[in-house]
Amino acid sequence: MVRGKTQMKRIENATSRQVTFSKRRNGLLKKAFELSVLCDADVALIIFSPRGKLYEFASSSMQATVERYRCHNRDAQTATRFVEQNMQHLKQETATMMKKIEQLEIAKRKLLGENFGSCSVKELEEIEQQLERSARKVRERKIQVYNEQMEQLQEKGKTLAAENARLSDKYHSLAKQARGKNHCENPASLENSPTSEVETNLFIGLPETRGITLPPHVV
Repeated sequence: MVRGKTQMKRIENATSRQVTFSKRRNGLLKKAFELSVLCDADVALIIFSPRGKLYEFASSSMQATVERYRCHNRDAQTATRFVEQNMQHLKQETATMMKKIEQLEIAKRKLLGENFGSCSVKELEEIEQQLERSARKVRERKIQVYNEQMEQLQEKGKTLAAENARLSDKYHSLAKQARGKNHCENPASLENSPTSEVETNLFIGLPETRGITLPPHVV
């Protein structure tokens, strides 16, 4: 069960209020001292009673701590002002960019042939001229890309032709070396090879009947 928070309010009885102030003041001063000792913190505590009496505690120098607080507060305020100014500047830039984007969207739709109803003759002429300039630039770029591709293909063709010539020379050189090697190892191989003598007679029948004269009625 969750208990509701007790609402804190001012003590109406003056005596009770003074007693509570003394107890809480002493407890707060004690806690401030303990915090400075246990955590090595620079603590400064200033209390004014309802009657205007001052109670204070400082772990080092009250003046130095207060001055340090003032410097920190000034830096924080400066940083806050800088952030606010920067945010305002960003808002203005955002609004300007939104207007530019809107104008670009309108111009793009007009270039696409849309929303011509509110255009005057002069605006239509300007759009026409802009489209012609764009088309001219596209054609120029197209020709440039085409020429670059042609040059690349020509260079590639030259490279392939040179490689083909190199491989052809290498093949002929290897074939020549192979023929020279075979001639050195067996000079008579070419003369006694089966291709040196070719039989031109046609024989019919089994191989063992070659060279046997057959009777005329068999032929």
